[in-house]
Amino acid sequence: MPFLSLTSWSLHRNLGPLRWTRWDERNRSQITVAQEQPELIKLLELPAIVANKGFKSLEICEFHFPDTSEGYLQKLRESFAEAGVRFYTLLIEYGDISSPDAARRQSDIDWIKGWIDIAARAGAERVRVIAGDAEPGDEQALQRSADALRELSKYADTVGVRVVTENFHLLTSVADNCLALLSACGEQLGLTSDFGNFKGDGKYSELAKTIPLSESIHAKAQTDADGIPEESDFIRCLQIAKEAGYEGPITLVYDGPGDMWAGIERVRRLAAPYLN
Repeated sequence: MPFLSLTSWSLHRNLGPLRWTRWDERNRSQITVAQEQPELIKLLELPAIVANKGFKSLEICEFHFPDTSEGYLQKLRESFAEAGVRFYTLLIEYGDISSPDAARRQSDIDWIKGWIDIAARAGAERVRVIAGDAEPGDEQALQRSADALRELSKYADTVGVRVVTENFHLLTSVADNCLALLSACGEQLGLTSDFGNFKGDGKYSELAKTIPLSESIHAKAQTDADGIPEESDFIRCLQIAKEAGYEGPITLVYDGPGDMWAGIERVRRLAAPYLN
């Protein structure tokens, strides 16, 4: 049966500054830009908090790490072990491995490898790598992405981490590209399906293609201006997962307004009938 999971994005207004990585074209390198947010919860405290709320696993966005020193990563690893919560995925939020700019693409690949090392030291089982920002019809970009994902997957395997990609950003905004990357990379690459990332009339048929091959689901509910989820859409997505026999984590994603824990609980109530 699927089990309950949470992403740190669902608490992004509570975990301190967001450290966004951007490509600086002038200097031809990555830079970090901090977006100030209150630190109401320390990241080291989060595994114990989610364990007490009944979550079995946690995913952490790379920009939520306040420190990547060896000492801090060991403390984070210990916090997961003590809480009895799986560090399911470290979500790498930057990188365009589909870029036609060879130097920028290789720089991003090398930067991602650095985060794979961090994931290994922190005890993460997986890293999520974005397939790219190219248009979905760009076959050459899809090939560049596949080549990079194979390279990253082989590298991650040497440190005991698995690479997954997601239906996230332009290149994988269509299911067929997700499937093409899985085919090109074989068993080395995994997939995450996000309920909220496919758009338009074909959303449900697209999810029906990717969910059976996914090892994690980002259960993102569409919300109104008051943070109330669109129940029929969310339940239909959950039903697709049930019909596919999906058995991995249902990672709740709340990014609406208001109190974030309250928003998470509203989504959780809808997901509860589909969990063990």
